Amino acid sequence: MNSKVDWFFDKDTQWKEAYAVLRKLVLSCDLTEVLKWGCPCYTIEKNNIVLIHGFKDYCALLFMQGALLKDPKKILVQQTENVQAARQMRFISLDEIQKNEATIKAYIKEAISLDQAGLKVKLKKTTEYKVPEEFQLVLDEMPDLKKAFKALTPGRQRGYLLYFSSAKQSKTREARIEKYLQKIMEGKGLED
Repeated sequence: MNSKVDWFFDKDTQWKEAYAVLRKLVLSCDLTEVLKWGCPCYTIEKNNIVLIHGFKDYCALLFMQGALLKDPKKILVQQTENVQAARQMRFISLDEIQKNEATIKAYIKEAISLDQAGLKVKLKKTTEYKVPEEFQLVLDEMPDLKKAFKALTPGRQRGYLLYFSSAKQSKTREARIEKYLQKIMEGKGLED
């Protein structure tokens, strides 16, 4: 256990007991506990394997390369269509976790084996994402913006493309693009 992560488990939430059981289960698989993205993350040789996080309706184990897991019980969830590698194992009660301890451990051990074999999900390249027509027009009109956008990390580029594309109406896409022009010029991502 890493004392820097204790605050997460000490918080008084509806998932406090469930988190404690998940922590014990994950640590029994010889993983190292660190804090990443504000959540307990479990690693092996500094590679992220799984993390614990919670939401209003469930708590979950997030397998970083979960798309590679065999998932014989069909219990892994792809959070959104844009999530490529990660998969969640969701729980709505402490009892559900306790009844499935053997399955949870088996999935964790498989995730560790996949990591040790060097297997990773082949991610879609940023160039494979559709650039919304409204954004392409602005990029064509503003060479400095185009240069700034290309200088962003692939993750930041994908974030913008997905956010702009998710708007159903052209007017909304245009408003979103306008709102974030300065951030792109400053080399920042959506959440920076």
